[in-house]
Amino acid sequence: MEDNSLEQEVARALLSLKITIAVAESCTGGLICHRLTNISGSSDYLEMGVVTYSNRSKIEFLGVSEGIIKEHGAVSEACVREMAMCVKRLAGTGLGIAVSGIAGPTGGASDRPVGTVHMALAWSQDVESWRYHFKGSRREIKEQASEEALKRIRERCESIEHG
Repeated sequence: MEDNSLEQEVARALLSLKITIAVAESCTGGLICHRLTNISGSSDYLEMGVVTYSNRSKIEFLGVSEGIIKEHGAVSEACVREMAMCVKRLAGTGLGIAVSGIAGPTGGASDRPVGTVHMALAWSQDVESWRYHFKGSRREIKEQASEEALKRIRERCESIEHG
């Protein structure tokens, strides 16, 4: 029986293009890597995954600018764009994806309510980013964010494949 899960589709796409990926997660706490590693042989395309939950780890481990976090916050487009580029550079991969958000039920604010998630995907010298407003429990928000991350990876692979 053929596995047509999103995880398997991403695996096929990355393997087909011979592209490796690195993941920097915050609010998803490793869920994206968990899903990627559900596929046997994932070490052929997943180079590294890190959970940089604190601001300190984003700065000290990934190399995110302290000024970006002070000016924009960890849950911001600017932060995830830098996280994606940093993890891609650290791992030496073709793609780098980063996620930071507020899974709740606490931590929301009027300008960043619970469910706000920023995501960025870096390739070559380019970075694309998105902002989401997911609904549901903490677990549901994390699952929705990981689902979108895998979809974005698959879309980027399709874009690369089709030129």
